[in-house]
Amino acid sequence: MDLDVFVSAHRAEWDRLDALLRRRRRLTGPEVDELVALYQRTATHLSLIRSSAPDPQLTGRLSQLVARARGAVTGTRRASWRDVTRFLTHGFPAAVYRSRHWWVPTALLSALVAALLGWWIGTHPDVQATIAAPSELRELTRPGGEYESYYSSNPAASFAAQVWTNNAQAAAICLVLGIFLGLPVIWILLLNMLNLGIGFGLMTSAGRLDTFLGLVLPHGLLELTAVFVAAGTGLRLGWTLIDPGPRTRRTALAEEGRAALGMAIGLALVLFVAGAIEGFVTPSGLPTWARITIGVVAELAFLTYVYVLGGRAARTGETGDIDAAERSATVPTAA
Repeated sequence: MDLDVFVSAHRAEWDRLDALLRRRRRLTGPEVDELVALYQRTATHLSLIRSSAPDPQLTGRLSQLVARARGAVTGTRRASWRDVTRFLTHGFPAAVYRSRHWWVPTALLSALVAALLGWWIGTHPDVQATIAAPSELRELTRPGGEYESYYSSNPAASFAAQVWTNNAQAAAICLVLGIFLGLPVIWILLLNMLNLGIGFGLMTSAGRLDTFLGLVLPHGLLELTAVFVAAGTGLRLGWTLIDPGPRTRRTALAEEGRAALGMAIGLALVLFVAGAIEGFVTPSGLPTWARITIGVVAELAFLTYVYVLGGRAARTGETGDIDAAERSATVPTAA
């Protein structure tokens, strides 16, 4: 494309669109039709320039012009409770459902790694000796020891808020850093599985596996599932950078990135529930079976939510991305 010729051919249309947008009086019917037509043509021009002859200054000018025109054509849109409801019943569960081929294998592989680490630590006293001195290990795993008292070390509400904040940050980091080919996500997962494996191994070697399960399962099932969803989504985002599929890399990253941002908000809500369970249920005086039952019910409720509501929404075309009307205007272009 000869950019100078292209600009000369269409500058008058852009100037006319700009003039219509600057009108302070109400536009007439023909002027509104003209504005819509000029907006559509200018959006096409912008897409062609971006793909064939990118010029930063011209692209910036046309981007602003198209954004102003889109605002004039579609009007200012404000978020409503209907948007929140739609996000919770369609967008978020559909996004989690669509990512299941990433986070389900991530969950299974991570659980296997944690189990193998726990078995290795629990059956090898020499490995335990590298973790802490024997007296420290006994203090850690004894009835009422540091491992148990951790969950009641602070008031329940304060502890739940702290746990929620930490887990939400970890999930957000997995989602954001997935763009770096997923490598930071793998590192975060390994650290989490190592911590889980150490607790599993040490408590098992002390003959207190039932106590360990009673402390971890009530909140851990839902909490770890949320972390696995975040990690799987982060890995998917990193793979999109390598293989965007039929979409352009820029378009693919934009779509998956917006969906991941929405998932970060949804997972924060899930982790809020997990934090409440960890703060109020895990250290409570309820029998172990009752605490574990609460954790299992919360986990099954979340999976049902994802596979029923999310599956149904995904089959109707919901992706978790923003509505098409709110995305940047693009048109297909030839290579």
